[in-house]
Amino acid sequence: MIAADALARRLAGLEGIGIGSDGVDRLAWTAEDEASRAWFECQAADAGLVAERDPAGNLWAHPHGDPPWWAVGSHLDSVRRGGRFDGPLGVMCGFEIAANSKRPLAVISFADEEGARFNTPTFGSKALVGRLDVPTVLERRDDQGIALGEAMRTAGVDPDGLAGASGWLSKLAGFIEVHIDQSTDVARSGVPLGVVNSLASRMRLEVDIRGRADHAGTTPRAERHDALAAAARLIVGAEDAAGELTVTTSRIVAEPNAPTTVAARVRLWIDARGPDGARIDAWRESIEAFAAELAARSRVEISVLVASRSAGQAFSKPLSGELVRSAVSLIGRAPPEIVCFAGHDAGVLAERIPAAMVLVRNATGISHSPDEAVELEDAAIAARVVQRALEEPAR
Repeated sequence: MIAADALARRLAGLEGIGIGSDGVDRLAWTAEDEASRAWFECQAADAGLVAERDPAGNLWAHPHGDPPWWAVGSHLDSVRRGGRFDGPLGVMCGFEIAANSKRPLAVISFADEEGARFNTPTFGSKALVGRLDVPTVLERRDDQGIALGEAMRTAGVDPDGLAGASGWLSKLAGFIEVHIDQSTDVARSGVPLGVVNSLASRMRLEVDIRGRADHAGTTPRAERHDALAAAARLIVGAEDAAGELTVTTSRIVAEPNAPTTVAARVRLWIDARGPDGARIDAWRESIEAFAAELAARSRVEISVLVASRSAGQAFSKPLSGELVRSAVSLIGRAPPEIVCFAGHDAGVLAERIPAAMVLVRNATGISHSPDEAVELEDAAIAARVVQRALEEPAR
């Protein structure tokens, strides 16, 4: 039976990889990412599974028999200064489920799920479903000016073969992802887990504001081309236009970022989420109109680009229903059925194959932070629910 101590032993193998006093840093295509791959391959060998890496860098641990296989998993990369469970929880649960299941199962760790380095969220799963603009994506650069294609090649993945990743999707009969709840939705229900019905629509805007550097003391306000002041007004405008959407300015970079200089350039990223994709599109149009007016008023140039967009995605009703029934049989109560406002690889795969998600209770709701936490006893229960659902004859 899947138990908390077995999950703890798997988690311990990742403790020395990219973990510092201020959180976890395992960005995609880095030395820390490569060390995580070594952990994954060790877990695969211990489980008697075959470890492979597909053309997008996704890690597979699969049975020796022919596909298609049902698979479980998540990702191993992190945001900057993130937590220990966002992603790895689902991978280590996947190995425990595969090790205890009566049927052959695969485990997958998707490449660059967070998109923290190149602004490429759910990179690996999008490659599997053929939804990457490959030439554009490969030219994206990190803060050091390194192109994604170059980083992939350094990590041993040929970017010229990226388009071939979609051929691997046929190896999957279906997929279930276990993930830490990134809200208090499950905790408020008083049970260890929840089942996700659908993912909300999401959009990330990348805004580039160009002004002119000037002396902070001697330049009158009427003569300034202040990119940072314009950015502040745009941030507030985005919030004011949000309505029922969840809008967050998630990152901001100012240049030259000096205490006595008017900012010459600001880049910022604005995240919008909600159940209604049309409402997000309308919000974006209002931001573009506001940015044009603000640019003229502030004497700066403002460009607004859609860095990423994901439509809302429903999960497989039969599969989600089986997870609910399995939970009832194990814990005696129906788990909450949730609309999740975070993006996940399972949601991308759900466009093409049966897929579902289980969220593990998070008492505080904190995530993308060193303070995120789950009880491994809850995770073990969630893993047993998934195992039972996958062992149903219909699967």
